[in-house]
Amino acid sequence: MKVLYITTNFPRWEGDAHSPWIVEIIKLLRSRGIVSEVLAPSYEGLTDHVIDGITVYRFRYCLPRWETLTHNEGAPNKIKNPLYLLLVPPYLLFGLLRTMALCRPVRYDVIHVHWPLPSAVFGIVAKWLCRARLIASFHGAELLMTRRFPLLKPLLAFMIARCDAVTANSGFTADLVRQLADVPVQVIPYGSRIELKEVPQREDSAGRVLFVGRLIERKGIPYLLEAIRLLTGRTEVHLDIVGEGSPKAELMALAARLGIADRVTFHGRVDDDALSELYARCDVFVLPAIVDAHGDTEGLGVVLLEAMSYRKPVIASNVGGIPDIVHDGETGLLVAQKDPAALAAALARVLDDRELASQLARQGADYVQQRFDWERIVDEIEALYREPGRVAR
Repeated sequence: MKVLYITTNFPRWEGDAHSPWIVEIIKLLRSRGIVSEVLAPSYEGLTDHVIDGITVYRFRYCLPRWETLTHNEGAPNKIKNPLYLLLVPPYLLFGLLRTMALCRPVRYDVIHVHWPLPSAVFGIVAKWLCRARLIASFHGAELLMTRRFPLLKPLLAFMIARCDAVTANSGFTADLVRQLADVPVQVIPYGSRIELKEVPQREDSAGRVLFVGRLIERKGIPYLLEAIRLLTGRTEVHLDIVGEGSPKAELMALAARLGIADRVTFHGRVDDDALSELYARCDVFVLPAIVDAHGDTEGLGVVLLEAMSYRKPVIASNVGGIPDIVHDGETGLLVAQKDPAALAAALARVLDDRELASQLARQGADYVQQRFDWERIVDEIEALYREPGRVAR
């Protein structure tokens, strides 16, 4: 069986932090006799290449310096700047041309589209050329984008109706799909190397808080900084922030204004070894996500799975698909979004109560191992690929 993945977001090099779970899925499917190739947009002139034995076809759509519509903050965030909208027409044109060039000489059995807005356009053409099964996987951001651009709703509903199967990364995302089209939606989450890590317990903890993710509005980092300030009398508490994004300078300035600059370290992007060390040394992981000004929020919160795999207690906002992972008081603590006081109280609770922290960490790790096991996830994906029959449209 041969599969073509069409995605807006795929690692640009081995070890790139962008969507490593797609690489993991493809590698596991390879061990089952399913060969996959990837079609993705270029980034700053990037051409066809191979990552972990996976052939990646890149379509060029502008001069290298302007090929930045995807990756980093992500297209849904970038097109908040109207100038980025100018890149959409050439993106669609050259993506469509590359799809046709790939599918004329090669017969793929399955076309699997991730982030179907706008990639489902390419997927429908590939389905027609290859007479293949078309699967669309939604991750939330592309659906929330229709709130800003309502005219996209009928287009996306049209594309959904032409898919043979539809999946979503969380119950929240599945509900958004069903609001657009009356189709069955299978919830298939994803992980990020979620094998449980053996991390020695430290007795000399001073209160290390960790955040990992892109520095964009929907991550809610300003509220986390304010929560650290509210932990008065706890000067030993230190916040480590891992990730990059255009608001980084503003966030650093905010930490200074709040008087906590010496208690916050902005690490930027780090390699796998450094990230593993930061996970291992933290006492609690926090994802203070919000629904941003454009209605965007977390489709699942996959970084929580990574933290849980290190047997760390997690605190997160009760938004989007996060409750699929964090069950309040069982696998972590949930707090209201945009509420620094509630976030500070949850942090104090976990840092003060070692028994609670240990219980949340243990139960979170058990849940990850059961619900987000890679073999189970790939079983579900393979079943979709091998399902007989196609929708003829």
